[in-house]
Amino acid sequence: MDPEIVYRRTVDGWTARVDAVGPDQWALPTPCADWDVRTLVNHVVGEDLWTEPLMRGSTIEEVGDLFDGDQLGDDPRAAARAAAATALNAVAETLPTAGKVNLSYGEEDMAEYVAQLTADHLIHGWDLAAATGGDTSLDEDLVAAVAAWFAEREELYRAAGVIGPRVDVSGDAQTQLLARFGRSSRWG
Repeated sequence: MDPEIVYRRTVDGWTARVDAVGPDQWALPTPCADWDVRTLVNHVVGEDLWTEPLMRGSTIEEVGDLFDGDQLGDDPRAAARAAAATALNAVAETLPTAGKVNLSYGEEDMAEYVAQLTADHLIHGWDLAAATGGDTSLDEDLVAAVAAWFAEREELYRAAGVIGPRVDVSGDAQTQLLARFGRSSRWG
């Protein structure tokens, strides 16, 4: 499946889940330890804001602290939609160049960076739905794409402390992917 299409579909799923957050749900806990709904959304919005400058060749040093702190303001849904739209456009325009991005650990292929963003949108979309009582079902094709990409990276992510311990559960492909990312599909 085309990496840009997979990315777009995960971002679209993410923004739909953000749009479904009720006004009284922003302080609810999430499957991400120590994060409430607003903090989770702010994290992904921050990643979306970083996407454009990184995909267009900026370094982390050049961007600096521009996206630190609260990026949601008074209208978190609008902030999430705007950041997602900007990120989607940047990926659509630059990914075909097969260039490089400068990340915290060094230079990386754009395709790998977009795969990382894809996984984050898919998994955090589930986190958000689980926290707010939304639809936690994930598209089977997207689950398969992220699972195939993540197979070679799981232990690296775990060793870096980016994900928690694998949850010991059995079940369908979605349940297994969530477990690999340290989540129980029965959270909550």
